Amino acid sequence: MKWKFTNRVLAWSGTVVLYTILPCFHQGNAYAGVRDQRVVTRQNRPVSGVVTSAEDGSPLIGVSVSVKGGTAGVMTDAEGKYQISVPNTAVLVFSYIGYTPQEVLVGTQAQISVRLKSDRQVLDEVVVIGYGTQKRGDVTSAVAGVDREDFVQGAVRDAAQLVQGKVAGLRVTTPSGDPTATTQINLRGISSIQGSSNPLVIIDGVPGDLNTVAPEDIESVDVLKDGSAAAIYGTRATGGVILITTRKSQGDRSTVEYNAYTSVQTIARRPELLTGDDYRRLIREEGIDYDDYGGNTDWLDEIMQTPVSHNHNLTFFGGNSTTNFTGSLNYRNWEGIMKRTGQERFVARADINHAMFDEKLKANIQLINTVSSSVQGGGDGYAYRQAIIRNPTDRVRTETGEWQERDGYFYLNPVSRIEEFNREYTTREMRMSGSLDYSPIKDLHLKVLGSHIQGSSLYGYASTFNHSDTWLDNRNSNAGRSTGASRSNLLELTSNYAKSFGAHSFSVLGGYSWQDETNEGFNADNWNFPTDSYGWNNLGVGQAVQSGLAAMDSYKDNWKLIGFFGRVTYDWNDKYLFMASVRREGSSKFGANSKWGTFPAVSVGWRISQEGFMKTLGFVSDLKVRAGYGVTGTIANAPYISQISYNFSQDNGAFIGGKWVRGFTPVRNFNPDLRWERKGEYNVGLDFGFLKNRISGSLDFFRRDIEDLLYNFEVPSPPYLYGFMTINAGALRSQGFEALVNFVPVETKNFSWNSNVTYSTNRTKLVSLTNDQFDNTIEYFDAGYTGEPIQDFTHRVAVGEPIGRFYVWKTVGVDANGGWLVESRTGEAIPINDATQEDRQYYGNAIPKHVLGWNNSARFKNFDLTVNIRGAFGHDILNFQRMFYENPKNPAYNMLKTAYDPVYGKRLNNDLVYVSHYIEKGDYVKIDNVTFGYTLPKDLIKFVRNARVYVSGLNLVTITGYKGLDPEGVSYLGFDPGNDQRDKYPTTRTFTAGLNVSF
Repeated sequence: MKWKFTNRVLAWSGTVVLYTILPCFHQGNAYAGVRDQRVVTRQNRPVSGVVTSAEDGSPLIGVSVSVKGGTAGVMTDAEGKYQISVPNTAVLVFSYIGYTPQEVLVGTQAQISVRLKSDRQVLDEVVVIGYGTQKRGDVTSAVAGVDREDFVQGAVRDAAQLVQGKVAGLRVTTPSGDPTATTQINLRGISSIQGSSNPLVIIDGVPGDLNTVAPEDIESVDVLKDGSAAAIYGTRATGGVILITTRKSQGDRSTVEYNAYTSVQTIARRPELLTGDDYRRLIREEGIDYDDYGGNTDWLDEIMQTPVSHNHNLTFFGGNSTTNFTGSLNYRNWEGIMKRTGQERFVARADINHAMFDEKLKANIQLINTVSSSVQGGGDGYAYRQAIIRNPTDRVRTETGEWQERDGYFYLNPVSRIEEFNREYTTREMRMSGSLDYSPIKDLHLKVLGSHIQGSSLYGYASTFNHSDTWLDNRNSNAGRSTGASRSNLLELTSNYAKSFGAHSFSVLGGYSWQDETNEGFNADNWNFPTDSYGWNNLGVGQAVQSGLAAMDSYKDNWKLIGFFGRVTYDWNDKYLFMASVRREGSSKFGANSKWGTFPAVSVGWRISQEGFMKTLGFVSDLKVRAGYGVTGTIANAPYISQISYNFSQDNGAFIGGKWVRGFTPVRNFNPDLRWERKGEYNVGLDFGFLKNRISGSLDFFRRDIEDLLYNFEVPSPPYLYGFMTINAGALRSQGFEALVNFVPVETKNFSWNSNVTYSTNRTKLVSLTNDQFDNTIEYFDAGYTGEPIQDFTHRVAVGEPIGRFYVWKTVGVDANGGWLVESRTGEAIPINDATQEDRQYYGNAIPKHVLGWNNSARFKNFDLTVNIRGAFGHDILNFQRMFYENPKNPAYNMLKTAYDPVYGKRLNNDLVYVSHYIEKGDYVKIDNVTFGYTLPKDLIKFVRNARVYVSGLNLVTITGYKGLDPEGVSYLGFDPGNDQRDKYPTTRTFTAGLNVSF
């Protein structure tokens, strides 16, 4: 974590240009307090040099260069250069706000260049909180922030991957290598059964998502982790809040920055499958009933490619302190590792600020336009499965050039599925927002913020006559089209008054929020076309619609959210800190009797380091204890679940008048008492800094109690019209610990090394699942699914048990016939065919007990190196790949090379089944991101302000005992975490070369 400054923007890798607001000095020497700019005696001689930041090597503008004990002095210019005339015996003093002063004896030197170090003792980092900012030292809640210079570099998917491994308690994973996929994100565990556990994402005050802006256009990411910090956002904040601040123009200058990279990918790990030669050896040596078609085809090679992707980002900064603008254009073209997969995305952003009436009124307008397009074939997880099971002796095409197909249960040519299927998905989003900030008197700010977001999506798919749909499902081309549209409006009014007098500082915030969103869509499909040339562009000519077989559907919904909120902060003598907030919020999604909820929060802090008795402990730079409690809510996913609903059903119809008439049936009960899920969270933390903050960090302990969980209960029918109802029932509890430690092992003139370690652990359990209204208690529910032919659930979530446990037959051996022996409920070894559901038991847990991150950045002169290492420990993974393909029972499918290895000393001869043998330890350590860069000398190209080239690697090395493809390529969300599915898009290893240049 680096420090933020109020008077400049940090430069990193040539992508942000340093600027300091200064009076207008002449480009030459400046001398304060003396009429002549130079003080020259007969012993004086000129000395010149450049002053740069030890943090990133960027030039420092406005550094005071003076003679110790004298009055002569100059300031550095826009390039950090200075020139001064001094005697040989002089000592030059270099001083700059926020940096440690440095003294240098002139002697015989004519060139003196220095690198100033950040004075961590006097800087106060500013962090973004709900509806405002706060100095780091005044924060009393669990808030974490990552600035631009600390982001993960290279081919980054979205905002979450920028901070991967850098925020304790925030777990970011990339379970899929699909270029259209996003990262998976979770903060402090699961927080709902049927609602969302995802954090609320706010971009410059407006709700959005992690892909709303290009990663290159983000200045900082702040995370509100606990309830006392997030409660100001009420019902949307149970999963935490992520605040994204975009880059903005600073000061009187015009700058153009261009950032670009090109990357290539390889599969992170390939499964080791039997080859055609292995088939022939097993036929010859063991008489295995394989079909040998004479070939030797690597089916994974047939469906994969070496993707080359590129990204370009152009940013413009301009204006002055009264009017300034920021504009950015981002184009990304990513190819996927599977053939005919990829995505193009274009994002344009414009941000304009204007101040008037002596800066009492400030206006902002921001526009963000995003267009994303994916033109793809049939490359997906199912095609990957077919490549795994395909006979390696078979060929891709027949001698006549047709696709080679074979009869078999779910057995298809994966290459034909990719090549004979076409799909196109395009999304568009236009975000318009504006604000006015008026300060009628000092310390009072009145602000109005409004936004309008309009999005649309268009999807089409079609198979050709040569696709398996034709011969397998008797469909001559299958095509469909769907479209969606969304409109979201936001209006927020806030007033904020902040005042300091004597030892007292306080602020008061009050606000009103109104949000309205409408979503609608339409879809249709058809098949049996006279030609496959139409694709999805002439659905009406398909014959299935005339037969009453084709489907057509549409929908529209709307919801509103209104909130009133307030917050008070108080600080006495920079020692005793207090914050309290409350939000009163109403949602149209809930029952008539329970539309409104109240979400209070309070937190306190004590800066022990400011007490008099701590002054003797010089090594303590900062020491603060804090504690907080806050209530947040979870909003229902669907807008009408509290209202009764009917549907016209084909299945429940009847013959009337000689024709079939659809039935009019209830599908949802009326529940006027449906209300919010409520999370109450306690958090106790310690912030520390030692040795002038060379060592700093924070520790947090938390406990979450989530009540009134939304759950779909069975209810008596009659009197209710429908047999199930969504009601509030049950509770979850999460508790854990998080730690962040920053340290600076080395910091010299030419070499610096910054490092930090993050650690988190938490466990969530189901406390109850009971509803008093119906006197209904559920002891457990099952989750997860294996798929055919096993067709079994994988997890059981039981009251009193932690979330994430597998529920499985525990294997203890293999009998003489190769059948599984499992442990019965009485502890005996029995054949699996004799086992019952009562013999299954809880086994392992898929949620890691320990999650670690270790981030390092080093700089030697113009060279820089970052290394990010992550790991997760104490968890288990169900390896579907082994469960389905490490069993020699079915020679109709290809399998892993290990399928014939002994199990418990015998060869397995059992039908596919879900047993504990396939649950493995998932511990891993990843060398996840390594970036090596070089910043070109400042004067190498006259019109270039800063330039840097770099190479980077993502997901480089995984150290693990797990036998699957990637222990992180697994979902850890929901109630069936740790299922490493067989239908998957493999994760990848990415190598990148890039350029950052500013003009």
